[in-house]
Amino acid sequence: MPYIEKEFFKIGSYHFVAASYQQQLCMFDYQYRKQGAQIEGRLQQQLGVSVREHSCDTNRQGAQQVEQYLLGQRQQFDLPLLLVGTSFQKLVWQQLLQIPYGKTTSYAQLADAIGESKAIRAVGAANGANALAIIVPCHRVIASDGNLTGYAGGLALKKKLLKLETSMF
Repeated sequence: MPYIEKEFFKIGSYHFVAASYQQQLCMFDYQYRKQGAQIEGRLQQQLGVSVREHSCDTNRQGAQQVEQYLLGQRQQFDLPLLLVGTSFQKLVWQQLLQIPYGKTTSYAQLADAIGESKAIRAVGAANGANALAIIVPCHRVIASDGNLTGYAGGLALKKKLLKLETSMF
């Protein structure tokens, strides 16, 4: 029986949980995120499988590449990803992957980019449901007025990630 392979990583001072299904990374998130159990449940339900703690190459590759990113040594990720969500969520997450390193966009711009200009709140909710923190760069989405808004890792970390990206230029 196939399983979601889940394991935990500490990278610097951050604690992450990674999960893979059939050699595709489907979760790389902050371990202590409030919505973590909900996201894990969504993965189990939509994939129709159970989760087990088990080490695998895909999870280790994800952790290695996130560590390289946090050290300023990587700007793009080269990982097999499995986006698990509704069609709308997947559309938003695919658009997030198009935001270049060092750039930001607003929730309204993101809604426009997917052809749903009135769905700003739904875009925000999909952004918040992202199971692949940093890799699917939801931290690059800000308010239309330029202010930082919610982030699963906290606003201080969001600010730090954006600063890391802009300092590389």
